[in-house]
Amino acid sequence: MKTLIVYAHPEPRSLNGSLKDLAVSTLESAGHEVRMSDLYAMNWKAVVDAADYGPHASRPLKVARDSGRAFDAGTLAPDVLAEQEKLLWADTIIFQFPLWWYSMPAILKGWVDRVFTFHFAYGVGEHSDTQYGERFGEGTLTGRRALLSVTAGGPEPHYAARGINGPIEDLLFPIHHGILYYPGIEVLPPFVLYGTDRMTDGDYPDVANAWEQRLLTLESAEPIPFRRQNSGDYEIPSLHLKEGLEPAGRTGFGLHVRD
Repeated sequence: MKTLIVYAHPEPRSLNGSLKDLAVSTLESAGHEVRMSDLYAMNWKAVVDAADYGPHASRPLKVARDSGRAFDAGTLAPDVLAEQEKLLWADTIIFQFPLWWYSMPAILKGWVDRVFTFHFAYGVGEHSDTQYGERFGEGTLTGRRALLSVTAGGPEPHYAARGINGPIEDLLFPIHHGILYYPGIEVLPPFVLYGTDRMTDGDYPDVANAWEQRLLTLESAEPIPFRRQNSGDYEIPSLHLKEGLEPAGRTGFGLHVRD
């Protein structure tokens, strides 16, 4: 297995840093290949701008169109091209980050904004009466799996169905479904650590053991069963879930997960 770890935390000695290091050692000891994108260490530029697209940047800048033209011509900024190459190399992508303000750190969102360009991660496939492009289970990054390894400062009950922060599945849905599944990546259930602001050194051995076990089952774990866009579950072109397919009483994001 070839694994890319995309790591977003500014402190190497943090819990996130320890989890990242443990992932590298565990996977390499199991015979897997590992590559790393340590965004803070790389001084990753998080902001999309015309420099990303070279001669294919228009005035005014049109991010989707210009990124697609630059991708097609091979003239994207070198750091973006390097990250795209890593994604194409990988079988599995692990994203290691803290949950900050209910989402990923800005530097990681900037990695997505710049790397997931038009024609590389979206904007492909035909549009017809039965298909609305290749996305949500189809697309350019199919055949890959992804896992979010996330640390949250709040206690686990705060992220439960009735918790004040909202269910963790809902908080991560925009990443799971909107960023990863959109271009065809299968998404594994996340590894989430709660109450990390109060975690002590004595808690770490249990955390490390749990993380090792997850890492060693990456290849066999079942992905979240999201509905494929063009599988017949959705009306085209409205992309509304067809009546009668939802489990009784289910609404919201959960509609897009099969039982």
